[in-house]
Amino acid sequence: MNLEDLARLRRAKDVMDRDYARPLDVPALAKVALMSSGHFSRSFRAAYGETPYNYLMTRRVERAKALLRRGDMSVTEVCFAVGCTSLGSFSSRFTELVGESPSAYRARDHGAGAGIPACVAKIHTRPVRKGEPALAPERSGERTDGRGADGNGSSRAAGKPVTIGEADSAGAS
Repeated sequence: MNLEDLARLRRAKDVMDRDYARPLDVPALAKVALMSSGHFSRSFRAAYGETPYNYLMTRRVERAKALLRRGDMSVTEVCFAVGCTSLGSFSSRFTELVGESPSAYRARDHGAGAGIPACVAKIHTRPVRKGEPALAPERSGERTDGRGADGNGSSRAAGKPVTIGEADSAGAS
């Protein structure tokens, strides 16, 4: 796939991110990407690892979760606000991605995350598909080599500069 195709796919992906509540379908998105529907679907899946429909529904469910956490809208209102036209399909997809029904999600207490910035909450509340890790270590800030946050196995306070000699001696003590 060449850079021009990737740029076109990115334009269509941006439309899905921005206009998720509008009625979007593959032919309309393919038109944005200046591709045929079939070529667009194949190229999108090759570039992003999921179909355009799955990507769009994930965006819609992410937004639905935010609206349901507020608690001032019914599940039906949220369904239509995020661009879904069938409450049954929305509920099924929401349950598949989130692991609980929209009603159960709305009823649950979400007060603990009230002080978390939206950009951080989005990362940690993103719907996860079957077989996909909930949060990859490289996205969560955790180290994958078993060492501490400073990389040498100790729990030094953040912000203190560490020289190579100190790091070596800290591991030896």
